[in-house]
Amino acid sequence: MPVETVAWTGEAVRLVDQTRLPGELAYIDCRDVESLWEAIRSLRVRGAPAIGVAAAFGACLAAIRSEAATGEGLLADVEEGIGRLASSRPTAVNLFWALERMRRAARTSASAGPDGIRQALLAEAQSIQEEDRRACRRIGENGRDLIKPGANVLTHCNAGGLATSEYGTALAVMFAAREAGTSFHVYVDETRPLLQGARLTAWELQHAGIPATVICDNMAGSLMRAGSVDLVIVGADRITANGDTANKIGTYSLAVLAAHHDVPFYIAAPLSTIDPGLSDGRGIPIEERPGGEISMCGGVRTVPEGVAVYNPAFDVTPADLISGIVTEVGVLRAPYGPSIAEALRQA
Repeated sequence: MPVETVAWTGEAVRLVDQTRLPGELAYIDCRDVESLWEAIRSLRVRGAPAIGVAAAFGACLAAIRSEAATGEGLLADVEEGIGRLASSRPTAVNLFWALERMRRAARTSASAGPDGIRQALLAEAQSIQEEDRRACRRIGENGRDLIKPGANVLTHCNAGGLATSEYGTALAVMFAAREAGTSFHVYVDETRPLLQGARLTAWELQHAGIPATVICDNMAGSLMRAGSVDLVIVGADRITANGDTANKIGTYSLAVLAAHHDVPFYIAAPLSTIDPGLSDGRGIPIEERPGGEISMCGGVRTVPEGVAVYNPAFDVTPADLISGIVTEVGVLRAPYGPSIAEALRQA
């Protein structure tokens, strides 16, 4: 990555403002919980792992902005901040996983007083960020051999360095294959309605020197029928105990198309994206975004006034449509219940 997606300055959480890419590379400094909440909610920072890392540092913001003189008072302020950040987006489980780790870190250091709690929170947030960096590198190494020389890969939304601490998940597989000397090409779904593929994934692939072609989402089936797609690799926002996977809306359609055309369909995600508390995808909360994201494009209305708009941000791909889940401990295969349980045991 030519940029650091999430960084801690000592006083603020510094983020790449992804709403301004690819036209402008700009940063924002979130100096309190509320500004970070807005950045997550408005997709200035997005991608399940990146949201988790940003939220972890958000707990640090709650601590350094607190004026509490006692450990008990500081814990209350941190808890309030964690609760606020947890309300920003409902689908990506990394957000809640990271915030729960920060909550435990605060509680276990309560006897150290306010300064000790602040130090423990910062250390935990930095650990979460570093673990994500290492996990993404291992995901790339574990998945790179899935891409053969001359392959055409199709991806959806953005699962690169912009969606994580550094290297990505689905794009990590591509970056690692490129670093290993494999030549290949990527079809990038534009990813309606906010064009994360066209704006962000294409930008990352261009910087990495990987040939890429942006397509409209509804062109994927035609390409597969023509034999122009060798495999699909996408990221994930939540994976349940049986392997059902939530990802950006449109992923399920790709999986169905891939199955029909005998194209392998892979998920790439760290183990922190797995929610073992949910048995299957029916329990995944699906965020519904504002209708204006569909009814307006570039400030121009594209849907008549008064016409209803439905805008779910994610859909769920059933496990039986997934060829494998690339994680930091290896490529998990069906049956996913046992393979996921074993991967979590190893971790």
